[in-house]
Amino acid sequence: MNAILNESFPHGWRVEILTARPLILPSRSFVYPVQAEEVERGALELLVTPAVGTAFLATCALGFRDPSAPTGVWACPHTDWLCALSGGYAYLINTANPAEFKHLAMQPVLSVNALPQHGLLLFAGHHSLLAWGAEGERWQSDKLSWEGITITEISDSVISGTGWDLMTDRDTIFTISPETGKRI
Repeated sequence: MNAILNESFPHGWRVEILTARPLILPSRSFVYPVQAEEVERGALELLVTPAVGTAFLATCALGFRDPSAPTGVWACPHTDWLCALSGGYAYLINTANPAEFKHLAMQPVLSVNALPQHGLLLFAGHHSLLAWGAEGERWQSDKLSWEGITITEISDSVISGTGWDLMTDRDTIFTISPETGKRI
C-alpha cells in the first residue's frame, strides 16, 4: 500500500500508518464507518495518538482497490481532526473524540489538496469539488464534469481545472472561487 501522509496544516496528533492490524489491539479502537461489513479486508489501519489522551486504533474501511483512488492521512484545518482516505473513501475523524467522525458522501474521492492559505481541504470526485474547513463542510461545487476532474491551478483567488463534457465530448475549462465554490 502506498499511503500518503500530508501534514500541511498544524495539528496536535501523531499517526502511524500500519501495514497490518496489530496482534494486540490498543485499549481503544474504532471502526469507520461503524456499520461496515468485512472492514478488515484491505482497510487502512492507523495508530493515532491525540494531543491529549491515549492512543487509539482507527480502522478505515476500504472503498475501492483501484490505484487511482488515494489512500493516506491528511491534516485538517482544525488541529484535532484528521482526514483518512482508504481507497477513495474519506473519513474525517476528531482525534480528541474518535467516536465523532464524518464519512464523506463523495465516493470515490480521487484527489485531495491542502489549501492552508484558505483553511481548506479540497476533495475532487468524478463530478464536483468539495471544500472542508475547520468547522466542517464549507461548500460543494456544481457539477463540473461528467467523468473526472483535473485541477490545473490553485491560487489565492481561483481554483482552475478541466472536466469532461458529455455533450461536446471534450474537456472544458472551469474556474471557481476558493471562498464560495461558485464559478467565476
